[in-house]
Amino acid sequence: MSARILAIDTTGEIGSLALVEGGGVVDEMRLQSPEGFAHILFEALGRLLAANSWRGGEIDCFAAAAGPGAFTGVRVGLAAAKGLAEAFGKPVVAVSNLQAIAAFGSGPLRAVFFDARRGEIYGAVYNAALEAVTPEVVTKFPAWIDSLPSGDVEFLTTNLAPFRDALAGRTVVETPRALAGSIGRIAAARFAAGLALDAAAIDANYVRRSDAELFWKDA
Repeated sequence: MSARILAIDTTGEIGSLALVEGGGVVDEMRLQSPEGFAHILFEALGRLLAANSWRGGEIDCFAAAAGPGAFTGVRVGLAAAKGLAEAFGKPVVAVSNLQAIAAFGSGPLRAVFFDARRGEIYGAVYNAALEAVTPEVVTKFPAWIDSLPSGDVEFLTTNLAPFRDALAGRTVVETPRALAGSIGRIAAARFAAGLALDAAAIDANYVRRSDAELFWKDA
């Protein structure tokens, strides 16, 4: 029987949930809540499971976006996936948002980025196997562009509008903002390879330090 994966992404302004089976997306639900996702997540999850006649105990692995992204949002999704995994005695896979975006590409080198605010972007380069070629960073967009490998690079982002002029003439893919389906497919491959982990071993991938940490370090 094909593995069933439940994937959660609450790391940005647009969140999503997805059910994946046999490596394919069975259903994906887009979430949008200006007040955050903590108060709507489990009700939405219940509706998604009911609509597809899935039960929590039938899920083989839980997956979550690990960041980078909003600190509270990252924690909400990861905590939900870890809590469900512990409740049902199942493993967890944490997936980088940048890797999930890279999965929508088709080029051998995929420069993935999205707005990190404060005049910066989160970015990394992945190959066609979704392996990181450069580390995930938070930096100014022009500096990141200058640091990229030479040769043909395919650019992928969830919101091209702020960067359209800077990328004129380049190969660019604007991907869906709902990433749970992509996260679920990546998690399914890791689960099949025996790479899913115990919930206690999963941690966030913030890339940028929190405001509180920056204040404490610089005080």
